[in-house]
Amino acid sequence: MENRDERWPVDSGTVRVYVVVRGIVQGVGFRPFVHRIANAHQLAGWVLNSTEGVEIEVEGPAPRISLFLDDLSTKAPPAASIHNLDVCHLPPAGYASFVIETSHEATSGFPLVSPDIATCPECLAELFDPRDRRHRYPFVNCTNCGPRFTIVEDVPYDRPRTTMKTFTMCPACQIEYDTPSNRRFHAQPNACPECGPSLWLSKAEPPSYRENFEPVDGPVQLVRTDVSSIPADSDPIGAAKRLLKSGAILAIKGLGGFHLACDATNADAVRELRTRKRRVEKPFAIMVRDLDTAKKLCYVNAAEAQLLSSPRRPIVLLDRRQKGAVVPEVAPQNKRLGVMLPYTPLHHLLFELSEDVHLDALVMTSGNLSEEPIAKDNYEALSRLASLADYFVLHDRPIHIRCDDSVTQVLDGKEMLLRRSRSYAPLPVRLGFELEPVLACGAELKNTFCITQGNYAFLSQHIGDLENQETLDFFAETVAHTVRLFKLHPEVIAHDLHPDYLSTRYALSYSPDSTTLPSIQVTRIAVQHHHAHIASCMAENGLNRKVIGVAFDGTGYGTDGTIWGGEFLVADYLDFERVAHLRYVPLPGGEAAIKRPYRAAFSYLLAAYGDDLPQVDFLANLDPYEAAVIRMQIARNINSPATSSCGRLFDAVSALLGIRGEVSYEGQAAIEMEMAALDGVEAAYPFAFAGARPMEIDPSPAIRSIVDALQKGEERGVIAARFHNGVARMITDVCKIIRRSTYLNEVCLSGGVFQNRFLLGQTLNALRREGFEPCIHHLVPCNDGGISLGQAVIAGARARAHTA
Repeated sequence: MENRDERWPVDSGTVRVYVVVRGIVQGVGFRPFVHRIANAHQLAGWVLNSTEGVEIEVEGPAPRISLFLDDLSTKAPPAASIHNLDVCHLPPAGYASFVIETSHEATSGFPLVSPDIATCPECLAELFDPRDRRHRYPFVNCTNCGPRFTIVEDVPYDRPRTTMKTFTMCPACQIEYDTPSNRRFHAQPNACPECGPSLWLSKAEPPSYRENFEPVDGPVQLVRTDVSSIPADSDPIGAAKRLLKSGAILAIKGLGGFHLACDATNADAVRELRTRKRRVEKPFAIMVRDLDTAKKLCYVNAAEAQLLSSPRRPIVLLDRRQKGAVVPEVAPQNKRLGVMLPYTPLHHLLFELSEDVHLDALVMTSGNLSEEPIAKDNYEALSRLASLADYFVLHDRPIHIRCDDSVTQVLDGKEMLLRRSRSYAPLPVRLGFELEPVLACGAELKNTFCITQGNYAFLSQHIGDLENQETLDFFAETVAHTVRLFKLHPEVIAHDLHPDYLSTRYALSYSPDSTTLPSIQVTRIAVQHHHAHIASCMAENGLNRKVIGVAFDGTGYGTDGTIWGGEFLVADYLDFERVAHLRYVPLPGGEAAIKRPYRAAFSYLLAAYGDDLPQVDFLANLDPYEAAVIRMQIARNINSPATSSCGRLFDAVSALLGIRGEVSYEGQAAIEMEMAALDGVEAAYPFAFAGARPMEIDPSPAIRSIVDALQKGEERGVIAARFHNGVARMITDVCKIIRRSTYLNEVCLSGGVFQNRFLLGQTLNALRREGFEPCIHHLVPCNDGGISLGQAVIAGARARAHTA
């Protein structure tokens, strides 16, 4: 962490040092902390923010300087993270006091911007203190909490470079802002009811119905329409609570965009929200009042409780209790709930207990139509969400960059991120090596991008599925913002092999902005999807050597032009060898088979039995005409691409078991089969292996075993568990075969299939029993949200090798 290799003897007299602190040190109260410890040790000098990080000059007796440097490293503010501390010795300058100087821009370097932080205990106490001037003010914050990344326009992080620049602080707020001993010293979002953002409630009327309503830069001054159905009072939050309790759907502006909210204990409200949002069955996330409420609804272990209550406040997937108050419509056919705790003052106020109404749990889902980016501006929200919400809770603090909620889960006491966004972005992943400046454009689904500089990999927040112009525009805007914010100059552009992905097209057309970046030539490098998955897992685990990689997902463009997804690789960052894969099967109808897994199930039955198909309920319930069409498509190879996808195998087994034959969201069939699988089942269905490298893994024995179990009338939860166990055992057996010829013992597991906690747990246990060292994802998602990190390290390694 620190470059400091000398101390001073007690009698060495007055010395001066210049210190550069790099890491998360802006917007987290670091300068007032430095001011306090300098004064505590009776030292003189100065501190300021710069594009390097935090710069300090401090002067005084050598022993006190030494103690100051120790405190700097060990007593930093809770939201700070020091990555590097450089110390340079200078002759004494005769400083008389210690001061906080105005920020400046250095000619090189880049600061690390803090993510948004949940409301701290001190601000929460003020929020509910009737004697405090910020009592019930929904924008209370300090240097320890509040918006950061979503309001930053440029660096160094100062108020004129944030969306708060148009709010002039009142005298009381200005005194706090200017006083180094105050916890609001240079808290850039600092405000109060007298001078800061305001909140109001509005009817859901498209902006075209309003007079004098135009989108503008800065705070949008919206007309506060009279809401006749709401009691005439000056408490929009109280009115919003009453509306939610009555079954209304509200669009609520938050930190990184809008939520659509309704009462999670009201089945009619939840069903109506599903209808309007066109989200038929995909689970909604909920926000609950506090940790005790979460424990009443779900089983919460110590690690999950800590994660729920952390300053990041992500959505945590928890096992739900059977008799909780949350209605089944929130997460149909799912034994888990995505739960988060309040993370803004507004959220805390919505859950405030009152005599007339109180709320235990609210659906809090992204404020968008399916597949669109989350809405962030008032005008945009009123335009796009007017048909979804009954009322809007609006405020006039602009959001500069949209940022959705993060989603995570706990396995074996450790966090596993599934969607890396609010409160995690833009924190970088620190690599164990340095890279060329790379922009990696990510995958099509669950897109993120990644930009590298030195040993930092900056992953973007969750962008979404790059399947429409709106999401592509969000992607491009965020790339431009990140390049400008961190002053990065990508020289290598990485992209997926698939030629039709919008991220690939963006990469092939990308050129640096000549107005802000120097004229540089960029190199474009295509990276195979599953190689990127494995490299992503390697990078976050600090591995820089060959490993066995198991990449299981739904779809990835293979080097042979087929659809991969059940892959065993021997890989490093430069290259990979495909040493084994699931047997290819036709996917009749292509995309249609993904949305209708029964088509894939029929294909797997044909592969396992030929024309002599068994008698099972699945086939009896299949439309004979469609069955004939599927047979014809496969026989004549009409729109039936070959696939080795493990995700499609899971879908097919789910359909075969009668769990889910058609899906309304990605992964639904596999998720519901995981939910059905019973614990305590030890038996496993077999797979067959054939051929040399690449070895082919045939699931037909497992399919025939499943059919036999169905014909015997065995419980489908037992069958589902045996199938999961069989996949875990197959992974271990194949890795043992690979180890014999490669002597490799480290196994990286990546791909969306490993979001399945049942499968992952069984696989880890099986690998460890055989002496393997399995590595999984914790810092970035194992799904396609982590692909961009893998693309970046592969492209960086190849670019470096090319120039070596």
